[in-house]
Amino acid sequence: MPMTPAVSPHPDERAPPVDTTAAWRAQHAPNRTPERLRILVTGGAGFIGSNLVDRLMELGHEVIVLDSLFTGKKENIVHWIGHSRFDFIRHDVTERIMLEVDQIYHLACPASPLHYKYNAIKTIKTNVLGTLNMLGLAKRTGARLLLASTSEVYGDPLVHPQPESYWGNVNPIGVRSCYDEGKRVAETLCFDYHRQHNVDIRIARIFNTYGPRMVESDGRVVSNFVGQALRGEELTIFGDGSQTRSFCFVSDLVEGLIRLMNTEAVTGPVNLGNPTEFTVLAAC
Repeated sequence: MPMTPAVSPHPDERAPPVDTTAAWRAQHAPNRTPERLRILVTGGAGFIGSNLVDRLMELGHEVIVLDSLFTGKKENIVHWIGHSRFDFIRHDVTERIMLEVDQIYHLACPASPLHYKYNAIKTIKTNVLGTLNMLGLAKRTGARLLLASTSEVYGDPLVHPQPESYWGNVNPIGVRSCYDEGKRVAETLCFDYHRQHNVDIRIARIFNTYGPRMVESDGRVVSNFVGQALRGEELTIFGDGSQTRSFCFVSDLVEGLIRLMNTEAVTGPVNLGNPTEFTVLAAC
């Protein structure tokens, strides 16, 4: 009786080798205690980043802020400079850096259309090269990395509200794509490093956020309304105002980021924001 030859799986169907180095380092490296971790915050001089830094410092951690100050402001973190548990490094995440940390909050990237369209190539390089560098750092040190992604990965959604399982309705060649597609690639990189190198990741998709240290001229709804109100101008509404938004206060968002970072149950992506939507007209 002729023997049936063994059939090897197609190369595309073979499971890639898993690198266990990152997981081993996370368990065996001489890290700090859970009550006092050494935490890196990229983009830590920005709006959300600096509010996150405040909370991490209040919790007693050692915090390193990495920021190029392209859109971030040193005055957002100046009150911590000189503190024994705080360090600030002016550095562009598109360039590699060697640090020893336990957790990485990767927030570095211009987030408003006005800023990210100013230098579109720089924006996508920050999303791609910056995320690659931070994932490499996480792999080497065994640190857990949280990527601050965005609701913009859903593009111009056809589903409301958007569940994390929704793949979106996107435009890969538009003027906003440097940000939208850059964040989508950043998420892809995170999951590929997780699958192939066992890097511990968390992904937060951040929706509209407002609060202290917002940039008045960043071109977003809340900052536009606040700026116009302070100047005594009439509020500008595009279209008929029927478009819907949800707004989350920054302290609530920071709480969500910290909880996601420290949970063992969820990798993500996780939507973070206010679940209640209302029209722009109603926000006036």
